[in-house]
Amino acid sequence: MSKIRLKRETISTHEIVIHNHDELIKLLGVNGEIRKRVCDQTRVQVIDRGGKVLLIGEYEEARKVSDILHHLLSAVRKGYTPTPADFDLALEDYPDMKNNVAVDETNGIQSAKTSIPGLRPEIKVQPRSQGQVEYLETVRQCEMTFVIGPAGTGKTYLAMASAVSALLNKQVRRLVLTRPAVEAGENLGYLPGALEEKVHPYLRPLYDALYSMVDFDRVQRWIEQERIEVAPLAFMRGRSLDHAFVILDEAQNTTSDQMLMFLTRLGEGSRAIITGDITQIDLPKGKTSGLVESRRILEGIPGIGIVHLTKRDVVRHPLVQRIIDAYEAHGRLSNPDATPLQSDEKRSEQGL
Repeated sequence: MSKIRLKRETISTHEIVIHNHDELIKLLGVNGEIRKRVCDQTRVQVIDRGGKVLLIGEYEEARKVSDILHHLLSAVRKGYTPTPADFDLALEDYPDMKNNVAVDETNGIQSAKTSIPGLRPEIKVQPRSQGQVEYLETVRQCEMTFVIGPAGTGKTYLAMASAVSALLNKQVRRLVLTRPAVEAGENLGYLPGALEEKVHPYLRPLYDALYSMVDFDRVQRWIEQERIEVAPLAFMRGRSLDHAFVILDEAQNTTSDQMLMFLTRLGEGSRAIITGDITQIDLPKGKTSGLVESRRILEGIPGIGIVHLTKRDVVRHPLVQRIIDAYEAHGRLSNPDATPLQSDEKRSEQGL
């Protein structure tokens, strides 16, 4: 460790109480990566001794590092393993983060209000149903994941959380978020206004999910740095998306050709999540949904996972599930609990 010259009168020591060795390893890094990041980016010494981590440095800087490591330790205790990138992000966002750290009176330590460093502090992203557990596990294991289910099952939200997490942890270099713009039955070329004005209403759900977990200023920085791109599906044609996390939302409204075009955009080091609800297809009558077709063709292909969520996975207001049940009872929806083939056959019988 390099020697650090400090003014004796300003030196202070802050301590973090560690419950066990596993916590220590996760907090400072398996090979001390986070400890090294602290020493490289600050003038604070890190010493682990007798169930405590001691932080020695000038008061303000040592307190800053203490706040950040308490923030990461809270995440460790909720099952998250921090990375050096998490320390970098917390250091960058410290002015905002310190306002969201509070003393936990039950154990006397500081704890952050979020379980994932870098996300908005009031947000806790975690699966809330068995189907969502399967969803996230599939995303971890597969390079491409199809998620099919009714409204309110968290398809888009968990896809966005997975993508943001990958970007924060430098597993990818950028996010690409897209969806087909057919819901209003209009061609974008005939709509008034500039391109951004034309596409914004169609892409708003993606922006909503993004802003719900990442603060506005950071999103704007990422957009300016071209680390986030939000665009209609038509803009994906002819491109190769390398080192990106790509989300195709509302995929039930893609045609067969559009879906094939999208699936062949994936480049080196990229991952994709395709979400959709096959009970809400807005394509013209007689058009085959690219989501329905691709699911049949690609099932069983290595590296591709297909997850089916049902009404049991609805996590919105309880009223949403009752609405789904009521419409289903009147034959307006395919049974979300039916097998995939049964759902498609029923839609075919209804002429959808």
